[in-house]
Amino acid sequence: MKLVHLVVGVLSIVLMGGAGLWGAWCWYRVRHSPWFWRLLRAGQAVVVIEAALGGVLVLMGRKESSLHLIYGLLPLGISFVAEQLRIASAQMVLDNRGFESTASVGQLPESEQRVVVVSILQRELGVMVLAALVILVLLIRAAGTGG
Repeated sequence: MKLVHLVVGVLSIVLMGGAGLWGAWCWYRVRHSPWFWRLLRAGQAVVVIEAALGGVLVLMGRKESSLHLIYGLLPLGISFVAEQLRIASAQMVLDNRGFESTASVGQLPESEQRVVVVSILQRELGVMVLAALVILVLLIRAAGTGG
């Protein structure tokens, strides 16, 4: 079971690292990439599996340091908070540009609508890239404090 936990932990580091680096590149280039979202979602799923495996190991009597547990569980909280910020990012962009609702954006010419949509997508991407990179650091620290 410990070996499975280790393998899944390495996989979570690889997926979150890939998502973070690829997403940062896409954000810098102002580019939409479905692969970023696939990597990110796969990484998030593997982090949940990793935490569950760690919980099973603890229930089986394995003793881990408090730091390892904290670094192992924080990525779940970071993912949750990041998703909430991602959801709110569209409204933040609309508020910053003085729009009351999405319906008012629909009244703009198509080129201006595109600018608003790209701004929203960039904000969402930026939030999730930062979350992926923070989670990556936490996972590396968890690996470093594991027994």
